[in-house]
Amino acid sequence: MAHHETDPEVERLWAEFHSLVNMSSDELRSWLLADAADEEGFLDRPDLGMSPEGRATLEVLGKRKVDLTEDDVKAMRHTVDSIGTLLAARRAVGGPADEQWRHDLMDLGHDPFMDDEG
Repeated sequence: MAHHETDPEVERLWAEFHSLVNMSSDELRSWLLADAADEEGFLDRPDLGMSPEGRATLEVLGKRKVDLTEDDVKAMRHTVDSIGTLLAARRAVGGPADEQWRHDLMDLGHDPFMDDEG
């Protein structure tokens, strides 16, 4: 494993990841499990219904920076890039397209309306 705690790029990515992922691990886990249950019904192992991106985000949220693996760094980069792309591509507010856009962001750990709540 590389020494991520001294890599300036990983430092920047860690900060950006934790800035964009504004849902706690408990909030994200609950969201992903509820979303998986809605789509696939009850599963013996509900985590199997979660998106790979959501699971990867949850794994990173549960780690300390010094414990990151190369896969974690790739997952953080993917999450940051995906959230940035979705935020830049926001469609009209309201309606089914906006609801899907919010769900796509929440699947990655970012609730776009969380900042609006106070």
